[in-house]
Amino acid sequence: MAIRSFLALELPPEVQEALSGVWGKMRQTPLDVRWVKPSNIHLTVVFLGDVSPEGLARVKEVSEAVCARFGPFQVSVSGVGVFPGKRSPRVLWLGLEGDLKGMSRFREDLQDRLEPLGIRKEHRPFRPHLTLARFRKRASGADPHLREVLARYETYRGPACALKELSLYRSDLGPAGARYTRLAGWRLSAGDGEPA
Repeated sequence: MAIRSFLALELPPEVQEALSGVWGKMRQTPLDVRWVKPSNIHLTVVFLGDVSPEGLARVKEVSEAVCARFGPFQVSVSGVGVFPGKRSPRVLWLGLEGDLKGMSRFREDLQDRLEPLGIRKEHRPFRPHLTLARFRKRASGADPHLREVLARYETYRGPACALKELSLYRSDLGPAGARYTRLAGWRLSAGDGEPA
C-alpha cells in the first residue's frame, strides 16, 4: 500500500518558539484563513507523494547518502509573505534567510537522486518557508487585515540557528486535517554545509 510522504528539515526549539509566538499573535487578527497548527508546520524539502514501502526503503538510502555530504544550514526566521502574490494570496508564510544557496543545492542533490525512483522533480526555484495558514476563499491583497499583518511582520527577524537534521514523514489525511508521523531521520554530517 502506498504511503503519502515528504522529506523535511527539522526545526530547532528556538525556531519553533519564534514560530509559535508569531502564529499566536497573528491568530488574533480576523483573517479568513485555515491556520496550520505549529506542531504541523514543517520546512518541506521534497514532497514525495504516494510511495510504496519498497520505494521508501530506497528513499531512506538516498536521504542518508545525501545527508552525509552536507553539514548544518545556518538560518534565521525572517519576514512574512504570501504565495503566489499579494494580488490573490493563497498561502501565508514565515520566511527564512541564511544559507539558502546551500539548502537549494541540498534539495537539488536529493531530487536528482530520487528522480530515478519515480519521484517527480520540482523545477521551480526552492523558496524555503514555513506555511502558517491557507486562505479559505479567493483573497485579495486589498484586505485591510492582510495588509496590516504583512506590514507588521514584513521585517520580523527571529533567532539564528542551525538546521541539522532531515526527516522522512508520513502524511495521513483525515477529516480533522493531516496527521504527520516521523518515520526516519538523518543528521547533516559533513560539517561544513558544502557537498563533499
